[in-house]
Amino acid sequence: MWQLLCALLLLPSACFAQIPVWRHGVFIPKSDAGIVLMNARGGFAQRAGVDLQIVEMKDDPGLIRALMSGDLDSIEGGPGIGILAAAHGGDVRVLGCYWPTLPHGIFVREGINAAADLRGRKFAIAGPSGAPDLVARAYLRQYDVPRESVTFADLGGDSDRYKALLAGVVDATVVSMEYVPLAQRAGLHLLVAAREVMPNYIRTCIETSARAIARRRADVVGFVAGEMAALEFAMSHREETLALTREVTRLPADDPRPGYIYDDAVRSGSIDPTMRIPMDRLNWMQEQLIELGNLQTRMDLARLVDGSVRADALARGATR
Repeated sequence: MWQLLCALLLLPSACFAQIPVWRHGVFIPKSDAGIVLMNARGGFAQRAGVDLQIVEMKDDPGLIRALMSGDLDSIEGGPGIGILAAAHGGDVRVLGCYWPTLPHGIFVREGINAAADLRGRKFAIAGPSGAPDLVARAYLRQYDVPRESVTFADLGGDSDRYKALLAGVVDATVVSMEYVPLAQRAGLHLLVAAREVMPNYIRTCIETSARAIARRRADVVGFVAGEMAALEFAMSHREETLALTREVTRLPADDPRPGYIYDDAVRSGSIDPTMRIPMDRLNWMQEQLIELGNLQTRMDLARLVDGSVRADALARGATR
């Protein structure tokens, strides 16, 4: 009744002040910010009945800690760390995955042209068990390069790691493919695309807790419904999405990164607005964690996922 009254009186700010707050954690915005933040900045969450507040963090470990402590209601990122947390008793539930491929690559300085050239080098990651760490170690393993022969440095987000590579502080790192045009200008190069190293790696899943689903089911369904609508809009409205990216990141109009990563996502069909839960890939990721030594025993991944929220959000979208 209150929302109807607000709509009739054309007082949207008053309406939004009355709807529940949902705190969602994301990585620090970069050139895909228009896609990632469309739900909040495009008003989709509000129209779905949720006041979506975005919290920016540097890496997966920080996000999962904030979720498990209750500081965040949901997060998005690689599900690998969620599997690890759930395997150790953490309250984590995967609701859906909207970016099922990894748009990253291993970037290196001159003189590094193969995995063997990484021996004795310094490799920047973003914390243990995050995507950069898993990609780096999987690549070394494929070519029988002992991980002990490489020094790993935890240097935070993509921007920090790329700057460290550019300055010569490290010799290699894993960052978004958006850096391809900048790397070419700077004398750096892409050694290998991450999707060639780990083709089944899932880039982005949305995760919450069983506690949040039980206590705030209507809110989490509204949040997911808004996310689906926002992703569908973003992938069919290039200029609006790139404009939002530049507004958020303050990148100049001639910076090639937003357009590069957006067009790559469209060409590869990387974004799934329906947020399917690819159990085969989740199982593959668990096997990778075991092979890499991050996880000791397998868990029943049915404990990790909750498909009912996605189903309710899809049904809600069909009746909008």
